[in-house]
Amino acid sequence: MQAKVADKTSAAGRRAKTHPKTPLPQRLGRDFKRNWILYLMALPALIYFIVYCYAPMAGLYIAVSDFKIAGGLFDGKFVGFKYLNEFFHSYYFGRLLRNTLVLSLETLAFGFPVPIIFALVLNEVRSTKFKKLAQTITYMPHFISIVVICGLVTNFFSMNGLINTIIQAFGGEPIAFLSEPKWFRTVYVGSEVWQSFGWDSVVFLAALAGIDLEQFEAAKLDGASRWQTIWHISLPSILPTVVTMLLMRLGHVMSIGFEKVFNLYSPATYETADIIATFVYREGILGANYSKAAAIGLFNSAINLILVVTMNKVSKKLTESSLW
Repeated sequence: MQAKVADKTSAAGRRAKTHPKTPLPQRLGRDFKRNWILYLMALPALIYFIVYCYAPMAGLYIAVSDFKIAGGLFDGKFVGFKYLNEFFHSYYFGRLLRNTLVLSLETLAFGFPVPIIFALVLNEVRSTKFKKLAQTITYMPHFISIVVICGLVTNFFSMNGLINTIIQAFGGEPIAFLSEPKWFRTVYVGSEVWQSFGWDSVVFLAALAGIDLEQFEAAKLDGASRWQTIWHISLPSILPTVVTMLLMRLGHVMSIGFEKVFNLYSPATYETADIIATFVYREGILGANYSKAAAIGLFNSAINLILVVTMNKVSKKLTESSLW
């Protein structure tokens, strides 16, 4: 047996020497001739990523230089990680990191399961009209401008808003939701879940629609209840999709939405509302400290990259599902 394996190995080696591997440029050239239409279709997307994603990365030099807006991009003196060290040793670092992580993780903890549960429940609804109505109502907030959403939240949670009116109707005292730091996270996370759960459920509904119906028919013949069908068929079938979406969400843990926080927070709620993105805005745009703002933004992106790579490896090891 070992002799046969050795003969096969040597024969493969002789073939490799007789027919050397074609160089990469030649292979690419042949592939381009065969699939030039596909390459042409991909060209606009390639141009977009080069112009708007890769070319601006040259501006990262600002993060390690003493950039002045009056000079050129590369005219600033190289200072290394000076501004990043200043940020690490500043009073704001701990508060900004804590607020960013807490807001993002709370949004993930409460916002990620809701669309999955909604999709599973909606998949069990037999009435097509009700299903379409429920989808339309839950999708709508996703298409509303962030500024409009924040305006609605401000009106609802103001001292004379709907929420405080209901509280007073039951004999309670009005609460300053938007000016008390302890309430900011509750308002933010609740509004984020309400705005996004309908749209986020689309991916899970599509995954549920791809399940073989014969599995449900077999389960029904075996006497399985709806709950057992959901637990043993629907949920395991969409698990790879759930893992993929979770990994993508974890990759944005440090990139919590700037727009909503900016439109809802105030100096009174900085204690729990001020995040890295809003601090970068104040440092870079309002304070004109472009190098420090770029350095902090680079740190934020590096943490996101580390999280994505780490969680991808963990997921691949535990569930055999990963992004790459």
